[in-house]
Amino acid sequence: MRRTFSASIRLLALGLLVSAGARGQAAPSKTPSNAPFDSHDLSGMWDFFNRGVEGQGIYATVSKTPPPMTEWGKARYAEARPEYGPKASIAGNDPITQCVPTGIPRVMFYPQPHEIVETPDRVFMFFEREHAFRQIWTDGRQHSKDLDPTYMGDSIGWWEGDTFVVDTVGFNDNKNWIDFFGNPHSDQLHLIERYRRVDHDTLAMQLIVDDPKAYTQTWVGDTKIFKLLPPKDAYMEELFCVWAEENAFTNKIRLKSAGDAAAGGTAQPAGRPTGPKDKK
Repeated sequence: MRRTFSASIRLLALGLLVSAGARGQAAPSKTPSNAPFDSHDLSGMWDFFNRGVEGQGIYATVSKTPPPMTEWGKARYAEARPEYGPKASIAGNDPITQCVPTGIPRVMFYPQPHEIVETPDRVFMFFEREHAFRQIWTDGRQHSKDLDPTYMGDSIGWWEGDTFVVDTVGFNDNKNWIDFFGNPHSDQLHLIERYRRVDHDTLAMQLIVDDPKAYTQTWVGDTKIFKLLPPKDAYMEELFCVWAEENAFTNKIRLKSAGDAAAGGTAQPAGRPTGPKDKK
């Protein structure tokens, strides 16, 4: 049965008051699966567990330490008031609180499921958050020379051995952040994602961020690990961004969580209310 927004608020508020280990769904097994799999088949519903997964990368950003910023990047970062991370602010201005689309790559950092569907000429990714989707062309085409900027960018993909490489350009100019911590990106963002199916239940991904307008060096991410959801858990809830709900969530949850983080607490990015589906 679908939870109401108010019920999700109560559940998440309760979750913030107890230890992370006492809430949410059980962590996935640490034992590698022996089930057969096709290394070139990435289809399935995958989820990011920020605890209980050996080798898991940092939650909420590309990697722990971003590269030095350009003057343009520093100015944009100075304007950002994220509710989490090293410069957490109670009076945040995160674009997602105004229902600005989360976009790539930030949507990949949520502990919420996404589904990969492969077709002969495209790979689709469907996300629980905002019910967003992206398409990755695999028919050999190159990026158009005249792209309209978008939140998801224009993506093409190909295989290098057992690694699926996704190349994305054509992003909006800093209308959203690259992560939860307010780190910027520009319309010059060139994003590379490298996916590898490690075993039947495990998908590893590394991000490479090249944005010369925002950063003086390439930002090479750590490894993000996604786990294949079993059939009983492989579903997505309706999590459209509704401004009235986002505003209520900000007032009841985000501001308190940000205050805890600023005071040295351990609050983590809440994103949207997910209640008992929060991942350990």
